[in-house]
Amino acid sequence: MRFLSMIRINENNGQQPSEQLMADMGRLIEEMTRSGVLLDTAGLRPTSEGAIVKLKGGKTSVVDGPFTEAKEVIGGFALLKAGSMEEAVALTQRFLLIHGDEWELDCEVRQLEEPDFGAA
Repeated sequence: MRFLSMIRINENNGQQPSEQLMADMGRLIEEMTRSGVLLDTAGLRPTSEGAIVKLKGGKTSVVDGPFTEAKEVIGGFALLKAGSMEEAVALTQRFLLIHGDEWELDCEVRQLEEPDFGAA
């Protein structure tokens, strides 16, 4: 099963990862990729560089960032391969714990709905 772990951040607090955190994260990503549980990961650019595309009444509209109404935004993601939600949560905890006690972060973990195109 695949799970999407989305990290929520407050992008307005000015907090930046240290060189040590980036090195530690690089080692964790390498380890988890080698073991096959981490399929992909990335950070996201700031909301000031993004857009929201809305659909209402069959018409689309675009709202350019930043998204001032949002207190927390998705700052990055990890695509995980795990046998259960519990395993995906444990893998996500490893990502969070590497940040130490100076960070306050939330991750939303959700299983991907994967269609069975080969089913009869």
